[in-house]
Amino acid sequence: MRRMNRRLQKWTANLLELPQDVVYDLPRVTMIGDRQLYIENHRGVLHFSSDRLRLALSKGELEVTGEDLVIRTIWTEEVFVEGVIKHIEVR
Repeated sequence: MRRMNRRLQKWTANLLELPQDVVYDLPRVTMIGDRQLYIENHRGVLHFSSDRLRLALSKGELEVTGEDLVIRTIWTEEVFVEGVIKHIEVR
């Protein structure tokens, strides 16, 4: 049944020309240099400090490490971070 749902989602996404992140509830990460990071489709902040940010995702977590990290804006499913970004990992 799960396999059929995936096929149906993929077929619908292709037919309607929807982006994969919307259909599969995936995070969208946009990085500008090593100074700005914009993350969409997160499920909440698990931890934040000046050197580490952990976000909950629909399936797993996203961890950002760096220096002088600052959350500039945060909305229900979007967060904008500035600082020196050194590493991004999805778990």
